Amino acid sequence: MTQWLNAEQQQHWRAFLAASMLLSDRLSRELQAEHGLSLADYEILVRLSESEGRRLRMSQLADSTLASRSRLSHQVDRMERAGLVAREPCEDDRRGANAVLTEQGWAVLVAAAPSHVAGVRAHLVDLLSDEEFRALGQACAIVADHLQSPDCAVESA
Repeated sequence: MTQWLNAEQQQHWRAFLAASMLLSDRLSRELQAEHGLSLADYEILVRLSESEGRRLRMSQLADSTLASRSRLSHQVDRMERAGLVAREPCEDDRRGANAVLTEQGWAVLVAAAPSHVAGVRAHLVDLLSDEEFRALGQACAIVADHLQSPDCAVESA
């Protein structure tokens, strides 16, 4: 038997949905307007910039950005045409490919980061107390860990 959400839980659930969708949309629109990047583009640039040699195997990049392999491949195709990333064969496994941050991609990331961080602060971090933000981060980590656990994957299959 399904245990329905009570009125307070329903209110919090809907607030979470609205906030997550509105925040993602706002940050993406700001990046697009100011730097010609989507939020997904920005996340890929960040992940590559944080990796050794500014490169990641495509499968690792997909996992770290929570994107399907197919979706990431199309995204990287677009970013490659824009000169932000390049694909190179993996040295240890010629079947695989690495995504590599180009100098142009690095310059775009460096230019976009300050305004993106300002948006994250203005639309989320600075609206909450340190305690509220910590609690939000802890709660989101619990949910993310659950959803990425092997047990959850088995349950939903």
